[in-house]
Amino acid sequence: MKSSIRPATPADSAAIAGVVADAFGDKGPVVARLVTALEDAGHARAGLVAEVEGQVVGHTMLSRSWVDAERALVEVLVLSPMSVATSHHGQGIGTDLLAAAVVEAERLGTPAVFLEGDPRFYGPRGWSPGRPLGFAPPSTRIPDPGFQVVVFAAREDWMTGALVYCDPFWSHDCVGLR
Repeated sequence: MKSSIRPATPADSAAIAGVVADAFGDKGPVVARLVTALEDAGHARAGLVAEVEGQVVGHTMLSRSWVDAERALVEVLVLSPMSVATSHHGQGIGTDLLAAAVVEAERLGTPAVFLEGDPRFYGPRGWSPGRPLGFAPPSTRIPDPGFQVVVFAAREDWMTGALVYCDPFWSHDCVGLR
């Protein structure tokens, strides 16, 4: 079944928490709290949900972080978390959410959007390792191949350096591939 992607609304909160908890297994409750913390702290810039037959089966969000460039801090976006209900894996929902999030990030005017993830999934979908483009991961817990980025026309050559996550990623210990 084909999913439809739309902006998340406050009415989706319970369904999002359920999808995130399901998708992340044992870490699900912590990651669900991260979603709420990013929103409550004002770092969320966009949330998207995937629906199948009116049911929320996927979610991702774009939140504010920074690149610590030599000239200045540069506001960028982080795509995290991305969740698809286990009952809907393998149906292209993650790919659809990812594509919609990239379109939204570019619409928002960011120079780059980052994520932590498996390059075998993200690479064929347009993501590149961050380090060869002059970016450093925010933690040694993120292996170089998993530190992924998409850059946009708003990026200038001087906008390189370490990614600095906003506080909720640290306070919820949601940094690094687990």
